[in-house]
Amino acid sequence: MSAQIAVNKLGVCYRAVEALREISLNIQPGRVTGTIGPNGAGKSTLLKAMLGLIPIQDGSVLYAQQPLSQQLERVAYVPQRSQIDWTYPATVWDVVMMGRVRKTGWFRWFSAISRQKATEALERVDMLAYRDRPIGQLSGGQQQRVFLARSLSQDGEIFFFDEPFVGVDQKTETIIFKIFRELAAAGKIVVVVNHDLGESITHFDDLILLNKELIAVGDRKQVLREENLNRAYSGKVAFYAHAA
Repeated sequence: MSAQIAVNKLGVCYRAVEALREISLNIQPGRVTGTIGPNGAGKSTLLKAMLGLIPIQDGSVLYAQQPLSQQLERVAYVPQRSQIDWTYPATVWDVVMMGRVRKTGWFRWFSAISRQKATEALERVDMLAYRDRPIGQLSGGQQQRVFLARSLSQDGEIFFFDEPFVGVDQKTETIIFKIFRELAAAGKIVVVVNHDLGESITHFDDLILLNKELIAVGDRKQVLREENLNRAYSGKVAFYAHAA
């Protein structure tokens, strides 16, 4: 089993605007952890700050007692689809092989092992038949599955996904959650930013509820309490309650 991620009093500011304030929490391996909260709550900011993609004002983020930002070779990160240039002239195969660059090194030939890893990853997301298709010609769900395959090819210990379910079809959502569960079962850390409080919320083991500060963290039933949701969403929230 991997070590946990320990976030201690993390603070982030954009110029003079406070985006996150004194976030302290632990993220456990072997669990699928969802990050939820209203628009502008700092969900994506939290992921980026943990990875060192944006500067932090205060605090620390440790993995195995070392700064996580210095161990990015252990991390697979899939950003929001809106942050990706879908006009870039790359095929499905090209995108998935990008996940092997860190292990292979720049300007070096990919090994047979790397090609096998990429093939297996595409098979897991049911996209191998599209390996030669330009990425821009795929549907939103297919594009998301390709980037999921890229993350799988990295052989990481930590998986961060920023709103992976936006604009995807039901088949893609089912595949993604199945793989999240497989990763957790293998002892990986899986963190997912999710804006939907519908039925999909039941797929998460643990939740991080934010609104610029930490409202609640823990197992799903512990977090999805009325007082927590009212505090985060100012009393304006409805969610799928059955079995949540």
